[in-house]
Amino acid sequence: MTLRIFAVLMTMLVANAPVAWAQAAQEAPARRPDVIYVPTPEEVVEAMLQVANVTKNDIVYDLGCGDGRIPVTAAKKYGARGIGIDIDPQRIKEANENVAKNNVGDRVKIIQGDLFEQNLSEATVVTLYLLPSLNVKLMPKLMKELKPGTRVVSHAFDMGDWKPEKEMDVNGRKVYFWTIPKQ
Repeated sequence: MTLRIFAVLMTMLVANAPVAWAQAAQEAPARRPDVIYVPTPEEVVEAMLQVANVTKNDIVYDLGCGDGRIPVTAAKKYGARGIGIDIDPQRIKEANENVAKNNVGDRVKIIQGDLFEQNLSEATVVTLYLLPSLNVKLMPKLMKELKPGTRVVSHAFDMGDWKPEKEMDVNGRKVYFWTIPKQ
């Protein structure tokens, strides 16, 4: 009898293993995040969206969206569409909860993925809170994929040799603003 129970349990375990592996794969990031999650303070979110002059006609991409506060605010306050991209499944869960809590699911989409592998060409505004080295690494992709006139706003970190058009101080935190030039 014990052998039969063991055989049934093993059969169930083996039969369900692909499902468990698939769930684990969905919950694990494709690779380790490049930065630790530190939320952007609300007053900085507001300053970023204001300096970019976000309107209902914009599509705001937040690269490394964390809990989704930037695309949610862009949608809720300015009527813009928002796309949040993050590699961390925990942040994706939090961002989707934030979207649902604020009833902006019709205007905000959260994508789990590597921001370096996503197509950004639809964006009219891109927001960042990444490290300087990542901003510099991302710059060629922004220049290649974004249309001239697309606004780029970074919390805390610049883009190396690409000088910002505006630099603001928001309660001791830096905000940088650029526009993608004609090529």
